[in-house]
Amino acid sequence: MKDLLEYIVKNLVSKPEAVKIEEEKEESLLNFNLTVDPTDMGVVIGRSGQTIKAIRKLLITRAMAENSHLRVNVNLQEVK
Repeated sequence: MKDLLEYIVKNLVSKPEAVKIEEEKEESLLNFNLTVDPTDMGVVIGRSGQTIKAIRKLLITRAMAENSHLRVNVNLQEVK
């Protein structure tokens, strides 16, 4: 599941090296914390959140096939 999320996001953003995904498992709940470069935040979220909603729908469909639940959170990367 993490591989699918990583593949989708890295192909959307202009700085794929800045994409980080942390996976937390709690019984049947998968929690993904997605961190992207601040310049790519708009691309990942999309207009009115349509892109991130579509990504979540894809992952939820796969999670349903595996009898699990998931949550995807998007975070800004710290500017250095």
